[in-house]
Amino acid sequence: MTKTITLAQGNGGVENAELISNIFYRHFKNPLLEKSEDAAIIDSGRLAFTTDSFTVSPLFFAGGDIGKLSICGTCNDLAMMGAKPTYMTCAVMVEEGFSIEALNTIVTSMAKELAINGATIVCGDTKVVPRGAVDKIFINTTGIGVVQKGGISSNSVSDKDTIILSNDIGRHGATIFAAREGMEFESDLSSDCTSLWPLVEKLLAEGIGITAMRDATRGGVAAVLNEWAKQSNICIEVEEASLPVSDTVRGICEILGFEATNLANEGTFVLAVKSHDAPRAVEILRTFDAGQNAAIIAKVTHQYAGKVVLLSPWGSKRFMELPSGELLPRIC
Repeated sequence: MTKTITLAQGNGGVENAELISNIFYRHFKNPLLEKSEDAAIIDSGRLAFTTDSFTVSPLFFAGGDIGKLSICGTCNDLAMMGAKPTYMTCAVMVEEGFSIEALNTIVTSMAKELAINGATIVCGDTKVVPRGAVDKIFINTTGIGVVQKGGISSNSVSDKDTIILSNDIGRHGATIFAAREGMEFESDLSSDCTSLWPLVEKLLAEGIGITAMRDATRGGVAAVLNEWAKQSNICIEVEEASLPVSDTVRGICEILGFEATNLANEGTFVLAVKSHDAPRAVEILRTFDAGQNAAIIAKVTHQYAGKVVLLSPWGSKRFMELPSGELLPRIC
């Protein structure tokens, strides 16, 4: 552990996991927290409960803004546990001098996503701080959802499951980086930021055998798969050629030395479903705009327990490790 906090400790990768394990888990240790799910399942399995804070820079980006992100992020965490988002809190920390017009735009975006999820803000808090005390505005949202299907857990993935991606990857991280650097592309590159409950609701209604789900936010797909491999003590073998990556995101990665699997997503999730249901799950996802590029990407084995293996089109293989270093701080 470092003696002071570094930006790398907020990237969703190795350093972030170390910070959470050595500080927060050590002091707050309890059975619910140790499950390391996107949301805690409480009230005898009836409710899901989660919280998240949002500090993205810039506040407005192609495909969304901090307001949309704050609702999507928390509602998506509930959806990943098979829970319908229901009640939410909203806490805002805003610095003096911030534009009322910009604040109204942000809150309007929040209201739109709440309607999509069928959720309601029932309490909140507003703090105004001196200029420079925060970077314009930070938002925290907490959510409660009603569990529609129990037993979904990243601790239960087995060799009876197949791994699916709901859409192409890396667009949120690439969009935020391009906005910060003033990069312009002859394409429609935009964040994948979207509410995932409608997709999950359809999968559940169709009786898809879902074992686990997780939205691939900080640390990207690589972080999710490594967490699952360790939590379930399995090996996940990923077909590199099956990973859906847009040409624009691929180009940014090649220019800047990024891996698309490490970039953040805000509307793309990873699913472990029973193998016999995998083709049908992909068909269902592709009926949504947010799932047009859904694909089967991996199988589960026990060859290297606790590891993720990337299989190249040329027959070689290498481990897909947890991201490390700063990469892209403040992407959500």
